[in-house]
Amino acid sequence: MTTPTPSAPAAGEEVLEAIGLTKHFPVRRRLRGLFSRTRTAVHAVDDVQLTLRRGRVTALVGESGSGKSTVARLLAQLYPRTAGTIALHGEPVTVRGGRPFRAYARRVQLIFQDPFASLNPVHTVRYHLTRALRVHGNAGRTDADLDAALRRLLERVRLTPAERYLGSFPHELSGGQRQRVAIARALGADPEVLLADEPVSMLDVSIRLGVLNLLRELKEQFDLAILYITHDIASARYFADETLVMYAGRLVEGGDSETVTQRPAHPYTRLLIGSAPDPDRITGDGGADVAERGDGEPPSLIRPPAGCRFHPRCPVAMPRCAEELPPRLEVGDHDGHWTACWLYHPDVTKAGAAAATVGGGAGR
Repeated sequence: MTTPTPSAPAAGEEVLEAIGLTKHFPVRRRLRGLFSRTRTAVHAVDDVQLTLRRGRVTALVGESGSGKSTVARLLAQLYPRTAGTIALHGEPVTVRGGRPFRAYARRVQLIFQDPFASLNPVHTVRYHLTRALRVHGNAGRTDADLDAALRRLLERVRLTPAERYLGSFPHELSGGQRQRVAIARALGADPEVLLADEPVSMLDVSIRLGVLNLLRELKEQFDLAILYITHDIASARYFADETLVMYAGRLVEGGDSETVTQRPAHPYTRLLIGSAPDPDRITGDGGADVAERGDGEPPSLIRPPAGCRFHPRCPVAMPRCAEELPPRLEVGDHDGHWTACWLYHPDVTKAGAAAATVGGGAGR
């Protein structure tokens, strides 16, 4: 009697989920605030909900300081969360170090933004990869097993022949090669989830595409769930299946990447897309003025604005935007496309349709 082989994990299966994820960093009190009962905090992340699925890439897009990297560190359990739940395969998970953290890190790995800072400059590539393999129990029993595992890791990230790189120090490698070593180190744990925190922003433009293509190949080969954090919404369209847009600690729009980048609903998403260099705007043809672009500075996250956090910069803000926090609203142009903007509330859309009807009747 033959033993049935376990079925392969289904593509699109939910692996890691964040529900109401919130992180507030306390602000150190000054002398005159020592006797105050109120504690101020930086509202870095508020009520973030996202799901990472097997074999899919989810992009988290936003300008610097919007809370993207904090989300990655919360999902990696490097920061304790203020509120919310992190679920791995539907089971809530909270780890505080030791063996539980090591077991969690074996399944969820973080790739940092700066590949030089994330590698110890006094150790070789062999040391970095060997340590990852041994910590997570993938080094085998003999030296031959370890050497074979090291070669496999470097072959997976297209650093061949392996002997050329194993004895190298980080400063002897290019930026792209260092980032590939960092990716190989993450793969040494044999993870299910990769949290890639702006993995190409520190690299030359000419080699960014190669690293993104490598991550795509790894996703398809190992059915990985990938969170891709970036401020470049154009690369999100190229690389990610789903795109989430973040502003001042809150998600403001989400949906499949093609829809979000080609038919943006939230004024902030339009601002991100419009901020990309455009020759027509440089020559003065078809450019929007400052007011239409929503120019201005991000708000203080110690005292974030009431209502929609984008309303001080929004060119189409209404009085309601400054008073009430908008919920997630379906845009209606594509399944799963949503935005947190009062412009898409049924009351507003009905009022707009009625005004258009009245205007049309008067014109006749």
